[in-house]
Amino acid sequence: MSFRPDHELHQRRFSRNVGLGVTLVAFVALVFALTVVKVTRGDPMQAFDHTVRPEMDRPVTGGTQP
Repeated sequence: MSFRPDHELHQRRFSRNVGLGVTLVAFVALVFALTVVKVTRGDPMQAFDHTVRPEMDRPVTGGTQP
């Protein structure tokens, strides 16, 4: 039993899928690299957790408060 050769439409679709796959892998690699750099940089990662922390406040500059 022999298989029929792929139609031209399937060949184009396959090349688009490969291109999309490469793009997604590059995006995942970029996000991973940024995460590794942020974690290994050593800066304290602080987020809003519904508690008041003075180190998270912006310093007041000038005579008026925003």
